Amino acid sequence: MDVLSLLDELQQLLENGTPVPFSKKVMLDKEQIENLILEIKGRMPDELKQARWVKEERARIIDDAQKEANDIIKEAENRIISMIDEHEITKKAYEQRAEIIDAAEKYKRDLISATNEHADQILENIENELKKNIETIRSNRKELK
Repeated sequence: MDVLSLLDELQQLLENGTPVPFSKKVMLDKEQIENLILEIKGRMPDELKQARWVKEERARIIDDAQKEANDIIKEAENRIISMIDEHEITKKAYEQRAEIIDAAEKYKRDLISATNEHADQILENIENELKKNIETIRSNRKELK
């Protein structure tokens, strides 16, 4: 059974539930609904799983970029401390530190930008697939009616 069939089954359970008098509510078999939801979750399209992975991977890449930038900054600061005795060396160290920090920040921005673009492209593809699935569901529902 595919996800759409499972969703149709869920809808049918809702429509065939025992009505509660004097309200629009219905009574349902909790275990039956829970089993159906678990089965739907297990059969969700790979695009949704991929979107979750992309989101987690994006966060990991950003964290790694931040850690790498911080490591580069710490390394630059350590180099400056070791060169602080002589004025010319100190001046050069500050320049190198600024260059290293700029390079690290640019690297981080570029990596975040590339990651965001990639994630956006994947999410756009997923969104398009989900729109197709929704249209299929609507079409199937119209056919049922």
